[in-house]
Amino acid sequence: MKKKCVYWLPKLGVLAALSMIFMAASAVLRIVWAAGEALSSAVFWLQVVLPLAANVSFIVILLRDSRDRLYRSAIPVWLGCVFFAVKALGFPSRLHTVLCLCLYALVAALYTATVTGRVPTQKLLWPLFGLPMLYHIFVEDTQKVGWPLHDWLPELSVLCCMAALLCLSLAMKKRPVEEGAYVKRFGDRNDGRRLRSLSPIFAVSPYIMKTRNTSQNFIEDHIEVTEMERYIVEKRKAGLKNFGVLHVLLAAYVRTCARYPGLNRFIAGQHIFTRDREIEINMTIKKEMSTDSPDTVIKVTFDPADTADIVYGRFNDKVREVKDAPLDTGFDKLAGAFNLIPGLLLKFFVFLLQGMDYFGLLPRFLTKLSPFHGSLYITSMASLGIPPIYHHLYDFGNVPVFVSFGKKRRVFETKRDGSVVLRKYIDCNFVTDERIVDGFYFASCLRYLHNLLSDPWQLDTPPEEIIRDET
Repeated sequence: MKKKCVYWLPKLGVLAALSMIFMAASAVLRIVWAAGEALSSAVFWLQVVLPLAANVSFIVILLRDSRDRLYRSAIPVWLGCVFFAVKALGFPSRLHTVLCLCLYALVAALYTATVTGRVPTQKLLWPLFGLPMLYHIFVEDTQKVGWPLHDWLPELSVLCCMAALLCLSLAMKKRPVEEGAYVKRFGDRNDGRRLRSLSPIFAVSPYIMKTRNTSQNFIEDHIEVTEMERYIVEKRKAGLKNFGVLHVLLAAYVRTCARYPGLNRFIAGQHIFTRDREIEINMTIKKEMSTDSPDTVIKVTFDPADTADIVYGRFNDKVREVKDAPLDTGFDKLAGAFNLIPGLLLKFFVFLLQGMDYFGLLPRFLTKLSPFHGSLYITSMASLGIPPIYHHLYDFGNVPVFVSFGKKRRVFETKRDGSVVLRKYIDCNFVTDERIVDGFYFASCLRYLHNLLSDPWQLDTPPEEIIRDET
């Protein structure tokens, strides 16, 4: 992969703030102008709604995506260029129209090429936005002196747009990307990278099997825990208090993702994405072990290179943070806020969130809190003293795997020599989204997971290699 540039806003400084202020001013001026005009339906949509959509989306993208996905700001720029192009079609001079159309095409193309990293400098944008603005002020607008203030509003709105883009081109910074590193581009989400080189069957299957509930497979597995118990005893003697089966399973799953990164994929908007090195694991816990104790959800992020000790530390830190907190967690506050919305309105609000999630528009802070977004949802039936359940996948969100494990059970088995031996097992039930990988891949993951659990000391050292998912 060739070295590319990534443009970003390290912080929302003065120039970035001015850019948003100018764009907001452009929207206000456009609304005030439209309020005093009798507009046809076509003019209203093309000369009011379209530029307002560009203004608002520009501000939202700067606030939400300026650090890691500034390239998305090309969307409102294209909308703005379409607006200007439609306006130019009404110019009396054909030469003027052609020149303006060429300018708008150049603005859209050069801006997109710059923010997507194909142009190594943003300095070309400075004259591209600055010179037309100066021409507008000192040439075109001098011919409009004496116009009523109301007629000046569209002109001022256009100038504010140009000033906003000029401020942004001055504010954006460039950071190099080393060879081999992935550069985010259109189609990626803030919680995942789209996989574009998969075989056609994987690309088509999300359109045929549209939901997770209609695409789930169920796997029942039994894990012999003799070596795991020895490993747990050693860890507890080493000072890892309450180290248990859950920590070993989590560490083994994280290590499996290092070897089989397809396990860390998910489906969203009928496309397949990967989280790469972010393995987000969700679990429902109780603050106290009583029937009236409220449930809450914890989400812990792991890296494929994490060892069992690191997994134990991160998971226990999150559990203590929740159980020792006198106030509600972020998830509890979010659920409480939803609970305040009346039923019918809540139904519409959830529909809106689903639409935003489909197009990858949910803010990252929401997907970090959401129990429906992540790599894995795990639940322990052992703490309840019952066998594992088959838990369905959620259609909302993107969790592709749900695992439930139960209490230990003892089984008398006959060996080849006819003798009887007592063995201990833990039953694990997996529910998987069959669209992320094929059956052979899932089977390979399960075999590798068994290999790790039969010799859990492998989890004490980082993996020799972390395999990267497809492009």
